[in-house]
Amino acid sequence: MQIEHGRPPLSEKSLLSSANFTLSLLPIRLARRIQALRNLPYIVVSNPNVSRIYNNYLHSLSILLPYWQAASQGHPISTLQDEIEFTNVLAELVATHTDTIPILAKGFLECRRYISPAEVTRFLDEHLRARIGTRLVGEQHIALHFSSQPHFAPEDSPTPCPEHPSYIGVIDTALKPSLTIDSCAGFVADICELRYGSRPQIYVDGEPDTTFAFVPMHLEYIVTELLKNAFRATVESRAREPVVVTIAPEPPLKEQPGGAPLIKQPDTDRGQFRSDAIKPLDDNAPGVTIRIRDRGGGISPDVLPNIWSYSFTTFSDDDGFPGSGGNTGGDGLSAIATASTGGSSIAGLGYGLPLSRAYAEYFGGGIAVQSLYGWGTDVYLRLKGVGNLN
Repeated sequence: MQIEHGRPPLSEKSLLSSANFTLSLLPIRLARRIQALRNLPYIVVSNPNVSRIYNNYLHSLSILLPYWQAASQGHPISTLQDEIEFTNVLAELVATHTDTIPILAKGFLECRRYISPAEVTRFLDEHLRARIGTRLVGEQHIALHFSSQPHFAPEDSPTPCPEHPSYIGVIDTALKPSLTIDSCAGFVADICELRYGSRPQIYVDGEPDTTFAFVPMHLEYIVTELLKNAFRATVESRAREPVVVTIAPEPPLKEQPGGAPLIKQPDTDRGQFRSDAIKPLDDNAPGVTIRIRDRGGGISPDVLPNIWSYSFTTFSDDDGFPGSGGNTGGDGLSAIATASTGGSSIAGLGYGLPLSRAYAEYFGGGIAVQSLYGWGTDVYLRLKGVGNLN
């Protein structure tokens, strides 16, 4: 995916270029997901929920193959009518895979005796990263298509495509993290008040006027999940100190004379920033680090090793109400599996972290957690700005 197709409305040539670029990527990505699902134990793939996702991928690949085969034979998408038809197919594909992760989680939950938690985490890590890229490629073209039409009406689009001039498709080239933080904090505080009867205070410092290029939907998801954890810890520990969010823009990396970066972000183990070989951005793309600090007592040492596992959460169904139970150690797959039901739960430290980390790492960033047990937790969210993706 590139943002070099230009700002909407696109010319016919640019719109066709975007469509053909999208077509060149999606069938390959879908085929790889099908192969990954086939590599699971047969009894797992036979589960109705996992099988449903497998068949969804087969269906999506089948509706793209005619376009891909035509392009491979020298007949790419070359007319606006072809592009409109292709965009309708993309919209169907995006809608088909909306609830992929919750459905997969439910399937793995039902197959827990046949597949280990480590295997589940490994599969979902890889699958989610691939899914983020696949959906983003499709949604970007859909947004460019609808925002380039004379009859453009935002409510007609199956994916957000604001008319604001800072947007290129689903990417906001002047995204202001402080506004996203304010919006997400209000939402999470409402949940807290509903569940606990209390609203933690939040204070934003650093450089709140910072802007960078990123996907707003991704930032909203990450910030919401991280604030849920911080607010929950604050309320349950009855801490009086506010949650403090610090916004720190990153300067471009300095380069040595030979062109190699002077400072290189290390690939480290789970819980630290890592790229997992996903390096789609120029090292000099402007980025930002957001620190979320709470005085909620920190993470218990027996919980800390499990926070990146999809099969673990501190929320338990045995608690009086969601998010009230402290470090009981429940099942994160259950939480993910019920995530599509629309419930507004403040729980729980566990599944939100690995999902959020996958979104952050896709663009070369990451999430690191530093806990002082008995005191509080610092979560560092590092995001690289969206540049030219290959």
